[in-house]
Amino acid sequence: MPPSLFHRLQRARAGARLLAPVSALALGLSLASVSAPSLAQPQQPPAPALDTRPVPAQPVRSALPEGWYHGAFMEIFVRAWRDSNGDGIGDLRGLTQTLDHLQELGVRGLWLMPITANADGDHGYATTDFRAIAPEYGTLADFDELLREAHRRGIGVIMDYVINHSAAQHPMFQEALKGRDNPFRPWFVWADELPTGWEIWGKNPWYAAEGEPWNFTGDIKQLPPPPPGARNFFFGTFGPHMPDFNFRHPPVLQYHEDSLRFWLNRGLDGYRLDAVPHLLEGDAVRWNDQPESRALTKRLQDLIKSYPQRYVVCEATAEPAAYGDPAVCGGAFAFGFVHHYVKAAQGEAASVQKVATHYDVAHRAQGGASPTMATFLSNHDAFAGQRLWDQLGGNERAYRVAAAGYLLQPGTPFIYYGEEIGQAGVPGLQGDLPLRSPYSWTAEPGTAGFTTGTPFRPVAPNAATHNLAAQRADPGSLFNFYKALLALRNTRPSLARGRMEHGFAQGLVAGWQRVHEGERVQVLINYGTELAQAQMENLPPNARLLSALPEGGAQAARADAGGRANLYLGPQSVRVLVVSTGARAASKAGKPAKAKKAAAKKRAKAAPKKKAANEAATKKAAPKKAAPKKPA
Repeated sequence: MPPSLFHRLQRARAGARLLAPVSALALGLSLASVSAPSLAQPQQPPAPALDTRPVPAQPVRSALPEGWYHGAFMEIFVRAWRDSNGDGIGDLRGLTQTLDHLQELGVRGLWLMPITANADGDHGYATTDFRAIAPEYGTLADFDELLREAHRRGIGVIMDYVINHSAAQHPMFQEALKGRDNPFRPWFVWADELPTGWEIWGKNPWYAAEGEPWNFTGDIKQLPPPPPGARNFFFGTFGPHMPDFNFRHPPVLQYHEDSLRFWLNRGLDGYRLDAVPHLLEGDAVRWNDQPESRALTKRLQDLIKSYPQRYVVCEATAEPAAYGDPAVCGGAFAFGFVHHYVKAAQGEAASVQKVATHYDVAHRAQGGASPTMATFLSNHDAFAGQRLWDQLGGNERAYRVAAAGYLLQPGTPFIYYGEEIGQAGVPGLQGDLPLRSPYSWTAEPGTAGFTTGTPFRPVAPNAATHNLAAQRADPGSLFNFYKALLALRNTRPSLARGRMEHGFAQGLVAGWQRVHEGERVQVLINYGTELAQAQMENLPPNARLLSALPEGGAQAARADAGGRANLYLGPQSVRVLVVSTGARAASKAGKPAKAKKAAAKKRAKAAPKKKAANEAATKKAAPKKAAPKKPA
């Protein structure tokens, strides 16, 4: 069921989704009612005041290690991240200056909400130039520097690309408004009469250009009727301020493919594609998840992945598993499931069961979730949930088990900026705005260290206690808990890319195993508020379970000959155990792969010196030969 119209309207203005328009025949309109030249012989539009040139692919190698996208991402609203010049607005330089923090946390990728030139002056989804940086964010040179510095730290960067629509102020749409013979007219969808029978989220998505409806600021349901004699109706899924492109007009797709290559040629590491089930509608009834939408999504995926080591993730709220399939997008946000991570942390047994089994290989064999899914606890849209701090009422123990649930499961986790420090939403704001406040860097009143000027939006109400500086200094903070979980993902291949097996739920206790190339890890989470016993099965006979979280490597339990073991878990706690059958496992469990390699290298380097020292010590300690006695 779609969210409320209010949230949909706010989303259209503060995070619009990608949909694509319809053909005249599919709408049941007569050809005479559509103001567009024949698609068989498309006219070449004059060059507007923006770059529309073809962009050939360039052989751009990836600067990142193989499989970098198996690590955790952070979703960043650049406007709210860090202001480098005191104007109260976050920018690309501010992000570049704080990459060390992101590297320290352990994220391997950044998803940037739209950073291209736009008309909305906030969320960025009303694009006015698909090949230019929003001036308040910086320049192309700033963008290039961000990529270089991120890659130097092993961090990839993907960006939102708003392919479905433009802003009403976009030069292409402004050209289309000039007349039916304008070459840009068929780039959008038009009708001479108001189509009836349409209703998308409580509104008719057709608007009369004569009334300039994009200037209307009230509730879209209260939009005045079309002016008498109106003959220019355009299609805008998310509102009149965002007219939909016509993807059945070939030059439109060609332009967007060129624009995708424009950023990939600069070294961008991939894209987030929004609301792909709606890319192409059929008619007033068949407007969601049409076969053409899946085919177009696959074409976009192929273009992006023709560049080595690129990543693409799609938003598909209706059929996420279908779009996560490699035959469509190859990755999709797990809408419809991820709320179970939060509900489990709130003590709902049914959600604990879901978390424990959803990604299990046995469940996937029956049509369950794919490991290509992207998981999250909240994002920039209110319909997906408020900030985690607000959902859990500030309960930090519940916060930890919610985070562990998705960070220790298959898929690619996306941390929403501020989640890792327990940042709260801002009360008193409407729609999505409470989710999009400036990042809390310090306890500085009024600014939280975000800017030396006046923030564009109020800072979080708990910035005095839950800011990065305070969280970093506290060993028991949420930040350091996230850091420990990400360190495990980054050093344990089984947690980053391994399959999930033997999921089980016992009351409010969930457990599962992650397996990859001989490495096996047992995860246990007690979502309850009381001490509980986990009864594990399907372990290797006589295996030792060695603690990796909490750190230390000490033996926590041992399986019997039947592969069973028991372990008590504290209230709302997490245990990660390395499963080993080796004799020397105890000394290795607490050392992730990199640490082991470094230790081995250190031992090898020290070996000759140690040998020489031992020989010298032996020689020094050897007893002196007694002098021969003189004959009597």
